[in-house]
Amino acid sequence: MSFRISVSGAAADAVRRTVPGLVSDLVASGITAQDAALWGPEAEAESAKRLGWTEAVAVSRPLVAEIEALREQLEADGVSHIVLGGMGGSSLAPEVITRTARVDLTVLDSTEPGQVLAALGDRLEASALVVSSKSGSTVETDSQRRAYEQAFRDAGIDPAKRIVVVTDPGSPLDESARAAGYRVFNADPNVGGRYSALTAFGLVPSGLAGVDISEILDEAETIELSLAIDSPENPGLVLGAAISATVPLRDKLAIVADGTHIVGFADWAEQLIAESTGKEGTGILPVVLDVDAPELTAGLPDVQVVRLVDDAGDEIFSRHDTGEIRVSGSLGAQLLVWEYATAVAGRILGINPFDQPDVESAKIAARGLLDARPAPEPAAFVVDGIEVRGTPEVIGASSDLESAIEVLLEELPDNGYISVQAYVDRVANPEVARIRDLLAARSGRPVTFGWGPRFLHSTGQFHKGGPAVGVFLQITQSPVEDLAITERPFTFGQLIAAQASGDASVLADHGRPVLTLTLTDPAANVAALLDAIG
Repeated sequence: MSFRISVSGAAADAVRRTVPGLVSDLVASGITAQDAALWGPEAEAESAKRLGWTEAVAVSRPLVAEIEALREQLEADGVSHIVLGGMGGSSLAPEVITRTARVDLTVLDSTEPGQVLAALGDRLEASALVVSSKSGSTVETDSQRRAYEQAFRDAGIDPAKRIVVVTDPGSPLDESARAAGYRVFNADPNVGGRYSALTAFGLVPSGLAGVDISEILDEAETIELSLAIDSPENPGLVLGAAISATVPLRDKLAIVADGTHIVGFADWAEQLIAESTGKEGTGILPVVLDVDAPELTAGLPDVQVVRLVDDAGDEIFSRHDTGEIRVSGSLGAQLLVWEYATAVAGRILGINPFDQPDVESAKIAARGLLDARPAPEPAAFVVDGIEVRGTPEVIGASSDLESAIEVLLEELPDNGYISVQAYVDRVANPEVARIRDLLAARSGRPVTFGWGPRFLHSTGQFHKGGPAVGVFLQITQSPVEDLAITERPFTFGQLIAAQASGDASVLADHGRPVLTLTLTDPAANVAALLDAIG
């Protein structure tokens, strides 16, 4: 099994109408040859340094032996547990690779202090930390590294023997890590973070955790030739056209894992597509759904369903006439096909799929709040220990928790979506995710759910740069226990609060309605919150 795709309905019409032009324009071979001109003159400078992922399989082959040797060395030193500190593409690719292989990897992609403390307390003496940051200056991973350095020292463990770094050559982290004696893997600087699944960012933590990463590369290699040929059967062209060329554009892409052996793939695809396409007022919003999600039976005209399936025989494809896209394939092949398809979608939509112009705005706002550390904005009101804040159009017409939620939903346009952003400890409060289905059933519209600050590195770009049709529900929490960050003037609790407040302010500046609900006692407040929404 390499990769198979079946399209019907509007997606099939899009493929028939669009793919012949892509073939005649030599788009597939152009991507493989790293032709930076494919996305227009304004995108050319950025594209010229972001197409290295097309040769990631060959470039990454020499890493396999190095990673396996380091894994053996760590095991000899008593390490049996790998923790990954990373955000966005640096964490989501290893997460899907290890979960699919059923290999243990703790992914720490949060700044919520309870979640950081839980990770630090989990087998510390048998743990090694992989710190992944392309830029080398990501505040989340820098803070996570500092926490582990301090914990290792407190336990009498030399951090240099337990910390592995993945970063671009010459980054601030590259230089400081080498000075500290850490093992460093340099990734290809010509690959953006969300396209880095088959580079050191995806392979180092996965391989150290115990995945056979050579098999992942083998799977990707089986599809490389098909992706490079200018042919109507090219799966990258077909998938790219199916998700981005429907008329009118079905710009909500419902991604459903329906019996596939790949675990968590939709979360990885979400950040790839949202951050690549959500800009200049357009884009495709991925919506990660379970097979029984309300959106799948609502018949929404702006929703395109794509099902990730395992190849159960020809009938799942040849008799497919549901108006959906269905794909199956090995993990390595899927990763590469979706990267090609997203690049193709960028050309069809007329945007640069390799930049992220609106991601930095939330980071700047958060840094400003950390520097100033102002007193928290007073709550408009408090209900059952839940503090309620929001933009004027939401709060001005609200008197209690139920009415605040109702007013937010009234701001939802007919072609809109709801984004739930949960800046909470998801290890201690996983039931918060139930909000997604409750709001989808109540509103009849697509609902995305993101754990903060993780989503800032994925759908965060779409929320600010994509179509202005979203309404936003932030869930934050008061720390149950805070945690200092070594040699930093702020704590993890202050950091995640600044990230949430900063993003809310940027959304408000873009005219997006925002309702922020802060749980002062998460264990007691979640039930009341679910009742109010349901």
